[in-house]
Amino acid sequence: MRRAFSIFALSILAAAGSIAQTYSITDLGTLGGPSSEAHDIGSLGQVVGVSKTADDSYHAFLYSGRAMHDLGTFGGNQSTATAINASSQIAGYYYDQGYKAFLWTNGKEVELGNLGANYSAAWALNGSGQVVGDSKTARFDNHAFLYSNGTIRDLGTLGGADSTALGINSSAQITGYAYNASGDFLAFLWQNGTMTSLGTLGGDWSKGFDINDGGQIVGQAYTTGNIKAHAFLYSAGKMIDIEGLGGTFSAALAINSSGTQIVGYSGDRAFLYSAGKMRDLNSMIPAGSGWSLTTATAIDDTGLIAGYGFFRGEEHALLLTPSGGTPSHRRRASSSS
Repeated sequence: MRRAFSIFALSILAAAGSIAQTYSITDLGTLGGPSSEAHDIGSLGQVVGVSKTADDSYHAFLYSGRAMHDLGTFGGNQSTATAINASSQIAGYYYDQGYKAFLWTNGKEVELGNLGANYSAAWALNGSGQVVGDSKTARFDNHAFLYSNGTIRDLGTLGGADSTALGINSSAQITGYAYNASGDFLAFLWQNGTMTSLGTLGGDWSKGFDINDGGQIVGQAYTTGNIKAHAFLYSAGKMIDIEGLGGTFSAALAINSSGTQIVGYSGDRAFLYSAGKMRDLNSMIPAGSGWSLTTATAIDDTGLIAGYGFFRGEEHALLLTPSGGTPSHRRRASSSS
């Protein structure tokens, strides 16, 4: 499962009739350049992502102990960290005469290989260190893969040429999107060697971005006419449209383990979906903070949210801490305003 590795649950709303949840903001900073993005949350507020450096390169980072740490480029030119689990294993990709997926464990990097051509990228991992992503095949098609026990496996497609895996849970259920024989891309659930389409919200296309241990999937699906694409929750065999901010384009990027909180973006606003309602996270942070929150990419089971937005004209990685968070989380995530 991606982005939901902590052990405590926290509701976004307090008891009935109380004030809605609010958050303080931590600016995670950069690695010397003007921009950074947070992609995932591990345990105890650890965050991974990518930042520009002073020499205008992109480097993967780990934010831990109130500091952003440069993970380097693993011998290549640039790198990105896309996922982290509770054991602080990190997955991502780097560029070294081609894109290469990696798994980083206790300071040691392992290249995951490819499906036949010189391209692979890792997008998610679970608590067992299983990694999913996409890679070029010998025919230069792009196929979803599962890396497990030192072996990379081709997950196939829905009958078309290409596929990508974007989320995995502890049972090795996988989601992403794949093309069918008609050339349409569709969100899928892969389990026990079989890939199944999740359908759409009435349009022709969809993508799955995350899956929790209950098998609930979140993503983006087009509506009738393909003019709009909305965030969705797929649960108990049904795809539900959760767009609620009026955006033409929205996407649900992460879900917690209980399925009670979902984050993503609607238009240019980061959102939290809970108790059947989508809320603009910009309305849940201190007034006058100077932040414009554009994308929420990850949420853990304590309610911590990672993402990015604009602060003083620069795009920065950020961490949101709920006002009712534990003292340890408040120490790790004080307001930047």
